[in-house]
Amino acid sequence: MEQPTDRAQELTDEIVAMIPLLRIYARSLLRGTDSADDLVQETLVRAIANVHRFEIGTNLRAWLFTIMRNTFITASQKYARERPAAEDCASLEPMSMPTHDARLEERRVVGAINRLPEQYRGVIIRVLVRGDSYEDTASLFGCPIGTIKSRVNRGRQLVIEAMGVSSIQDFSTVS
Repeated sequence: MEQPTDRAQELTDEIVAMIPLLRIYARSLLRGTDSADDLVQETLVRAIANVHRFEIGTNLRAWLFTIMRNTFITASQKYARERPAAEDCASLEPMSMPTHDARLEERRVVGAINRLPEQYRGVIIRVLVRGDSYEDTASLFGCPIGTIKSRVNRGRQLVIEAMGVSSIQDFSTVS
């Protein structure tokens, strides 16, 4: 490891002496936020790492302020590109909605349908669950369409009562 030259050590000491001015400038750039000290630290790290590039006889204060300004601009651009938006941040939304409540409710509905008398259970499964037409169901059961419609309506009412709700719209609030 190379030993720093006397001039490099002198320059490093001058840089450290500029810390109060750097803090003032950082606070003016960041409008007094707590990250001003972070900007000063980043500026000092960059300046000391590149002290060999400083041209003797030029303005040290201007060189340090230029490093700070460029560091600030780079950080601001990076923040603007990567800024998290709390309102629409994807990480705040669940990947998928939990299904356990819906599954419990589904089990309760299936149980209520299975406890129906056969004359209602068959038409409920055919018309409401499978989506068969009234006509097809009527021909399958060998009875008039009006009878199928009546059984669907009565079966639906029995399921609603078994679920302990007052209407079909209340199913989503069953707990």
